[in-house]
Amino acid sequence: MGLKLVTAPTELPITLDQAKQQCRATEFTDDDELIGLFIDAAVDFADGPSGFLGRALIDQTWDYYLDAFPASDGSIEIPLPPLIDVVGLFYQDSAGNEQEWTSTNYVVDSSGNPGKISLASGTSWPTPIDQSGAVRIRFRAGYLDQGVSPAVANVPGAIKAALLIHVADLYANRESSIVGQTVEKLPWSAENLLRRYRFYLGMA
Repeated sequence: MGLKLVTAPTELPITLDQAKQQCRATEFTDDDELIGLFIDAAVDFADGPSGFLGRALIDQTWDYYLDAFPASDGSIEIPLPPLIDVVGLFYQDSAGNEQEWTSTNYVVDSSGNPGKISLASGTSWPTPIDQSGAVRIRFRAGYLDQGVSPAVANVPGAIKAALLIHVADLYANRESSIVGQTVEKLPWSAENLLRRYRFYLGMA
């Protein structure tokens, strides 16, 4: 199994103005670039397959590689919830050529956590070549705007609050250690806000 980013998010879950308010730095612009870097760091810490949450925050496209299809009528769980849509399902045939499996052969359920791909009635999984990464699923994931602009409006408030806390902590504690204090990688309050949303494929 493996994941490869195809299209990165075009927005961030929190804005510079929100972060400056959290950092109490609204009266000047000298630290805007620095705070922007801390925003990127906090989002990177939480978002994506290697992030603390194991989720996609803002609309992004990924390729998910599998060595084979499930046995019999098994379903495929898609990582990085919430699932927006499956763009396409592809496999390497016996000659090593990539084929797209038509979407009428499978059903996408994006309502669960995680989303799943299941066989349509009367169909069975194709047989790919016996090699690593023979199956490729391209999908979109993240909190979609549902017609609301900006898209970040649908990111849960607890996640955005945790990111702001993390940014403010990075801003206040700019060194790896401070004499007389212990600096944690993630503030306790931010971790507790994020923990209920934490997800990894096969483990909620």
